[in-house]
Amino acid sequence: VLFQASLQQPKTVLEALQQRLEKYKSAAAQAKASGDDRKGRMHERIAKQYQDAIRAHKAGRKVNFSELPVPPGFPPLPGVAATDADSTIAAVLESASKLANMEENDEEEESEPLTQAPVAKKPAQLPGKPTQVVKPITVPSAVAEEESPPEHLEFLENRKKQYMKAAVKAKKENNLEQAKMYLRTAKSFDLKIEQAKCGKPVDISKLPSPPTDDEGDFIFIHHEDVRLSQKADEVYAQLIKLLKDQHERCLQYSKQFMHLGNVAETTRFEKMAQGCKKDMDILQLARAQGMDPPSHHFEERTFKMIRIFSELNSTEMHLLIVRGINLPSPPGVSPRDLDAFVKFEFQYPSAEQPQKSKTPVINNTNSPEYNQLFKLNINRNHRGFRRAIRSKGIKFEVFHKGSFFRSDKQVGAAHLKLEKLESECEVREIIEIFDGRKPTGGKLEVKVRLREPLSGQDLQTITENWLVLE
Repeated sequence: VLFQASLQQPKTVLEALQQRLEKYKSAAAQAKASGDDRKGRMHERIAKQYQDAIRAHKAGRKVNFSELPVPPGFPPLPGVAATDADSTIAAVLESASKLANMEENDEEEESEPLTQAPVAKKPAQLPGKPTQVVKPITVPSAVAEEESPPEHLEFLENRKKQYMKAAVKAKKENNLEQAKMYLRTAKSFDLKIEQAKCGKPVDISKLPSPPTDDEGDFIFIHHEDVRLSQKADEVYAQLIKLLKDQHERCLQYSKQFMHLGNVAETTRFEKMAQGCKKDMDILQLARAQGMDPPSHHFEERTFKMIRIFSELNSTEMHLLIVRGINLPSPPGVSPRDLDAFVKFEFQYPSAEQPQKSKTPVINNTNSPEYNQLFKLNINRNHRGFRRAIRSKGIKFEVFHKGSFFRSDKQVGAAHLKLEKLESECEVREIIEIFDGRKPTGGKLEVKVRLREPLSGQDLQTITENWLVLE
């Protein structure tokens, strides 16, 4: 992070340059200390630019200060006149271009030690679930061999200008990473513009979407396309299913934010749900009229979400005993003859009146699958409950089922800590089973869920592949 809360206003250009140099040096050291060598090298290169500029300035040579990246929060160089708008844009883009080249060089350096390039995977067909990594899709165009009409050239040039303006805006806001990304995208239009000028066909459905701020926290990661070989009817069916899944997720997220009283996020996801519904109607109409499926692609979108199990109420806690793994056997019993069941005890409302139960017996295996759910009664604001969460946890005992003449034999015990429920709404652990203080090698997989954390909010970052009709 290059931002500095309080800066001493430099009186001379040399002092300002030295100030910026020291900032980039410290940023490079900080990046390397945190293990980010790539960012460290980039900051070192920028520091080198400033060292060269300082030497040239001291020698009385002319220095193009507009080429030097500006750390966020730093004032402009004193006494340096601003240039006109066109040259400012050019300088900004040139600076962003140099930074982009730095990043590309880093990528090349990091790839050198590899002895074998990774094998590219074949493009997959549309998956059944939108959460899988999928490639963007376009339907084959019937006019692929036709010449590009004149309006395509104008369209390409305008789209390139949009990305150049977005790069300038991002640079002015000191968002160098965003500026570099926009600049690289703008450069990618050059080849297509030359093709259009020569009359060669250009599929504009493959172009990146225009840069926009309307998506809020959504981050546009990539935009690529592959062609489908499926029949149109199959494509329609898959697209409608994906949009239906997106629509349901939007409603779910909207419901979660409504519960938290966040009107802005609730409204945003409601609008997204309406957009998915509108796209489904468009697809249904186009399908009924026998039209080819519309051009579409997938965007990988990332946003912050507050996790909550809305199906639970605030007076219950769910315990799920999932399975046993290599459970220990008592003497004289082989692992494949183990008939295991699990007892648990949660000391709430008190140690004298705990809540407890047990799983059914799973015969003839030392790795039984239980998937047994237990609903425990709680009072989130009760001192005894908070104490049980912070210090007691849940105790488990594993038994081998006895016969008519033999009693059940305890083969081990385990303990689940629950402190994470203070800030998270789910604890999922594979806990070790002990015989006294001696580990047995066996394990138990368990989950505990609350509707929401006891304190604060369970924030998580979600990345999803999002279908967009063009």
